[in-house]
Amino acid sequence: RMDPTASFIDGLPKAELHIHIEGSLEPELMFALATRNGITLPYDSVEALRAAYDFSNLQEFLDLYYQGARVLINERDYYDLTWAYLARVRADNVLHTEIFFDPQTHTGRGVAFATVVDGIARALADGAARLGLTSRLILCFLRHLSEDAAQATLDEALPYKGSIAAVGLDSAEAGHPPSKFARVFARAREAGFLTVAHAGEEGPADYVREALDLLHVSRIDHGNRALDDARATQGVFVALLRRAAELDPGLIAYMMALATRSRWNIAPLFIGLEHQTATAKPSAIGMTGLDLETISNRLSRPEKRRSDSSLNSLDEKKIVELLGPNGPFARAFSGFEHRPEQEEMLASV
Repeated sequence: RMDPTASFIDGLPKAELHIHIEGSLEPELMFALATRNGITLPYDSVEALRAAYDFSNLQEFLDLYYQGARVLINERDYYDLTWAYLARVRADNVLHTEIFFDPQTHTGRGVAFATVVDGIARALADGAARLGLTSRLILCFLRHLSEDAAQATLDEALPYKGSIAAVGLDSAEAGHPPSKFARVFARAREAGFLTVAHAGEEGPADYVREALDLLHVSRIDHGNRALDDARATQGVFVALLRRAAELDPGLIAYMMALATRSRWNIAPLFIGLEHQTATAKPSAIGMTGLDLETISNRLSRPEKRRSDSSLNSLDEKKIVELLGPNGPFARAFSGFEHRPEQEEMLASV
């Protein structure tokens, strides 16, 4: 019998906002594509390959990721990869997904840019028509390559603006700061692409600040190292406030209600935002009138924390166990992958 909590989570409508499509390639499909394309894998069986998925750091994941990418050759391969992912997450009641893909991983092997995008885009269109699953596609530049290489990839992406919603930044982070790609991101924004970036996963807090201040991203992927630096944390929070100020007033009121009912720590933020909507005239993109400058200044001045005898201390160990290999998330989601980095981030929060 399914646990009631797991059953509740299973039934919730969901959105997946962080998925690397090449990284979703499961062992069975990897072997099938390798056989179809005459490629030999360095594994004797599906079981041996699945055992390799028990990686312990980012580089181990990337090694396996690039190994799997070798089996993707034809448009049909990219379609099958994407369709397998869509069918899998739709079974978990995912209704919207925003997918990263790394064209340089493939064009560097001689696969045409059009082959990659056409295969993925065709599967996404079928996902909308047959599964009712909406999506956005995000092109990521590989940060271990040069900005000139990223500029060339952007040139290839321009004719596909109808299929690609945003550009991002991923791959090995250490030693490759966001500032390295400031010019190509500026050009992408001018061309009408949204921008996101992986920052602060294994790189320092400075990378988070650079992504916000130099790349002007609308979303930070990971960002957990921002917690190591008060200024970086402040920058992320103020950026979130700016995004919140553009939301529909009705949505803000709904979020406030959820936050209040759940005793969410940021419920007062939503209360303040809703108060602003009562007197502010909504603009074409959402509400206006929030004094972000005052809030930013307030955040820069530490305030003595008031004690509250009614609050119980939190058991950090029990909280971290939520994301453990045998925790409730692992029990609720059949495809859940335990990652120590997630536990570390939760403990820091």
